[in-house]
Amino acid sequence: MKFFTRKVGVAIALAAVASLGLVACSSSSSTTTASSSTAFPTPKGGELNLYNWTNYIDPAQLKAFTAETGIKVNLDTFDSNETLLAKLQAGATGYDVIVPSDYMVAQMVTLGLLEKVDVAGFPNGKNIDPNFLNVYWDKGRQYTAPYMYGTTGIAVNMKDPVASKITSWKDFFAAAKGTSVDVLKDQTEVVSAALRATGVAAADLCTIDKTKYAAAQKLLDTFKPKVINSDGGIERMVKESSMVRMAWNGSVHRMTVDNKNIKYVFPTEGLNFWADNLAIAKGAKNLDNAKIFINWMLNPKQGAVATNFTGYANAVLGSGPFMDPAIKADPAINTTPENAKLATPTPNCPTAARDLYTEVFTSWTSSQ
Repeated sequence: MKFFTRKVGVAIALAAVASLGLVACSSSSSTTTASSSTAFPTPKGGELNLYNWTNYIDPAQLKAFTAETGIKVNLDTFDSNETLLAKLQAGATGYDVIVPSDYMVAQMVTLGLLEKVDVAGFPNGKNIDPNFLNVYWDKGRQYTAPYMYGTTGIAVNMKDPVASKITSWKDFFAAAKGTSVDVLKDQTEVVSAALRATGVAAADLCTIDKTKYAAAQKLLDTFKPKVINSDGGIERMVKESSMVRMAWNGSVHRMTVDNKNIKYVFPTEGLNFWADNLAIAKGAKNLDNAKIFINWMLNPKQGAVATNFTGYANAVLGSGPFMDPAIKADPAINTTPENAKLATPTPNCPTAARDLYTEVFTSWTSSQ
């Protein structure tokens, strides 16, 4: 297994990628990338409209792209995969590059919302880690390039007597009765965590057994967090207006830079492993510029810049030497084999299960 061409994060990569089905099975560990049948575009100025998660790309990196290519980047942001999907389904046509997570890519491909551009055949397609090439959501990387990947666990402030005792999702949902709890506004993360907390196994997170959702709903009915917001969590935890947060591991790394009391917890019931991707929206007006941008981001130096800003792992070969050593040393990123075994892919549920997730999440948020 290669990761940044070094051993950084190999435990979680082995457990969550090779063993848990993120990568399609094959008889060989190496994969030959496709070659493009047409000439790759060259920069000719113009614009690029990027729709990304909030605080998920270095503004200086976008300026460097503009300086190098002459292409101006216009950045808009979203707070969940569901928000991204709803925007595109509502007819938004102004976006070129978007950043959906793994399961959402699979849905968008089925819905015909992405351009099929043979990313593996881009000049820098050769830099995609082979373990992230034949992934279930985009086999052969026809639609997407890997961006960042990580896990969704719990950030706790060890000064707080309630927060410091959290070891599980069950503890997390109970903590709101004793301290300030902050949670992502993300139905997949919230409902899957509630299902885990009520005894549903990772392999059964796409169940259509309504009794299991009823149990999760009952748990959530008692859960009254201080904040429900995917944005601003780093700042709230650093300033200690929130003492506990459902959080992505890279965001917790960024918290610890300014507040050493914060720790990342791998819940004992397990946690979701996710992988975000760079994709081109169907009908993108600046198609060539979108290809140029994605190819540029697959440069090892740019992969490292993205990691150093976000705090998450990437799947760009050769980026290791340019990475911040503090990220490599962070146990939330470069985790132990025991914690790595707790990570399973974010559930890519069929419509019937997704509808149940939506029902539970909507009921919970409307009661807050």
